[in-house]
Amino acid sequence: MAKKIMGSAKASRRKSRKKASAIQARRKKEFMFRGYNMEQLRAMPFDEVLELLPSRSRRTYLRGLNYEQQLVYDKLNADEFEGVIRTHRRDLPILPKFVGKTVAIYNGKEFVEVEIKPEMIGCFLGEFVMNRKEPAHSGPGVGATRSSKFMPLK
Repeated sequence: MAKKIMGSAKASRRKSRKKASAIQARRKKEFMFRGYNMEQLRAMPFDEVLELLPSRSRRTYLRGLNYEQQLVYDKLNADEFEGVIRTHRRDLPILPKFVGKTVAIYNGKEFVEVEIKPEMIGCFLGEFVMNRKEPAHSGPGVGATRSSKFMPLK
């Protein structure tokens, strides 16, 4: 009768280390903005939220919004509004109350839809819609360089 050979102690330790170091499913990390989570940010009064924003965004709200900015702010701030809000106002800072809403922002040619995420708090709407396009150049043609003058024509 053949004896069943068990693995050595060293092999079992190596196996347990390998199992421990295997990639496990990562837990979704909770979003924090300056030490506060989203529920706390939404429950805060407007003045306390302003203190957490970067200085440029804070100054925009402290000086007061113009008429067009105020219209967009009211639509975004309303809880019952569902759907896409179209706007040309790229200079409106994002607040925690806007998270989860979809905004179509004009880039000079068309409206680009953007869903507001928690990481966007404190930034302006226009930062997430590019209004310039990279130029796509083709290769140089005949006559573009001095050496191409002397290429035989086919």
